[in-house]
Amino acid sequence: MKKILLNENEIYPSKVVCIGRNYTEHIKELNNEVPDEMVFFIKPNSSISNKIVFPKNHNSCHYEAEISFLIENKQITAVGFGLDLTLREVQSKLKAKGLPWERAKAFDNSAIFSNFVPFNEDITKLGIELYINGELRQKGDYSNMINKPHEIIEEVNSFLSFEDGDILMTGTPSGVGEFKIGDEFIGKILLNDDTLVQFNCTVI
Repeated sequence: MKKILLNENEIYPSKVVCIGRNYTEHIKELNNEVPDEMVFFIKPNSSISNKIVFPKNHNSCHYEAEISFLIENKQITAVGFGLDLTLREVQSKLKAKGLPWERAKAFDNSAIFSNFVPFNEDITKLGIELYINGELRQKGDYSNMINKPHEIIEEVNSFLSFEDGDILMTGTPSGVGEFKIGDEFIGKILLNDDTLVQFNCTVI
């Protein structure tokens, strides 16, 4: 089983629950329609990593930075920086045929996480930034989300259960794109514009 770290404690999530199309500008940049209801997909435990590994046998992969929450007792208990890696060309082909996205979203090492830190403060003050090779690529915050985290949790609980230690990824702001081996990533979770969590990684 793959693990994440909550401070120095090892946590073994059974799954990662992801919401798609939760930032209006990201919906526009991919020429998608605003969904009538929340769109979900699951990443399995085998997708979890603390390193960015470029997927084998593929020439292109996209990054998507996301505010990510650790769930315990159906409540948010910690926050971390997450990357939802996406094989965009594969996803587009699957979507065109009306097929599921797992090949594009659920592959090994496709859910990248920083260490998590306990969180019981005002969730509305959270934001996210992603820098690649020193350039700001993505920036967003709670106010930009179409569906807010507690609303997402309530909707998820209407059809599946969060196990203690599961992770919720809350969608990505605009600015997604390709990356390559050797790129330097710096991801930040912000609280009132101060850095709460920082993730540094070189793509291998």
